[in-house]
Amino acid sequence: MSLSTAFTGFAQADTDDDNGGRLHERMWEYIQKRLNLTKGESERFSPVFMRYLLELRRTHREYKTDAPMRQLKIAEVRVRFRTEFRQILDEQRANRVYEIQREFEIKVIDEYNKRKREIRPRPRTRALVI
Repeated sequence: MSLSTAFTGFAQADTDDDNGGRLHERMWEYIQKRLNLTKGESERFSPVFMRYLLELRRTHREYKTDAPMRQLKIAEVRVRFRTEFRQILDEQRANRVYEIQREFEIKVIDEYNKRKREIRPRPRTRALVI
């Protein structure tokens, strides 16, 4: 859950508008490829997935100061949307959406941390002369 919280904070900084922004688009493309969606599945799944991301973001904002309640509400959102995902995808792929989402979040956070380290190099240390 803390990874998801960190990602949502990062995602909020990278979004262009209320529809998600570049990061959500990148996530959508990643999930679409990893689930191997057909064109028809993709067309039906995309709006549901984008609604899921918006609901998840709204939940993080609403409960940002109450971690236990935030975790509960996130679980409720996931259960509700898993039912919707299953109407489009088979059960196995509907359940994998969250695993693939987590993979993407880890990947993006790693990229972000790498860029941050490249921008801000470590300070040089001086040799101790005795």
